[in-house]
Amino acid sequence: MTKAGHLYLIDDDDSMRASLTRMLREVGYIVDDYASALDFLEKSVPVSPAVILLDMQMPDMTGIDLQEKLIQLGRKTPIVFVSGQSHPHQIVQGLKKGAVDFLFKPFNLEDMLKAVADAIEFDRRQLKRVSVDIETKREYESLTPREREVCTWLVEGLLNKDIAVKLGTTDATIKVHKARVMSKMHVDSVQSLVKKYLESDLANHPLNC
Repeated sequence: MTKAGHLYLIDDDDSMRASLTRMLREVGYIVDDYASALDFLEKSVPVSPAVILLDMQMPDMTGIDLQEKLIQLGRKTPIVFVSGQSHPHQIVQGLKKGAVDFLFKPFNLEDMLKAVADAIEFDRRQLKRVSVDIETKREYESLTPREREVCTWLVEGLLNKDIAVKLGTTDATIKVHKARVMSKMHVDSVQSLVKKYLESDLANHPLNC
């Protein structure tokens, strides 16, 4: 994959699609182009970092319809909408559902490249966040049931002696559990543990349900 990233171009205007594909490839993007939303759904393979440059008005399925379908499928590739005749409510609807930008035809090439680059960077950060979450959940799953209890109370702000009372054990035992929690979660302070716990929403981890 190139440094620039991957781009899915969906537009039923053949000349527009051909011209944009050529220009985007020239600046370093890998471009997959599709004449319809259905064609995209049938043939595209999810990669990241990527962006979907999506025409709003198409005959078989509108851009908003495709956006909703992708949400249902759990596909989170950021979308930049492109249109020459969208209504204000469509713009609002698209942005509310997570589109990162909206371009009107005819648009300035520089504006399009900036929108695409920003969306790619957004997806890069999104991918990194997902990777961090997966790693954090693996670390959490390595804790014993008692260590998870101690972890939860640490996040709640309790001191070792208070946790000992909650769990019916000694302060010294809690210190050992706490040290193991910190080691397995790869953190060096309770503040870092709290941040990691909250960012990855470990309170709703299946092991806690």
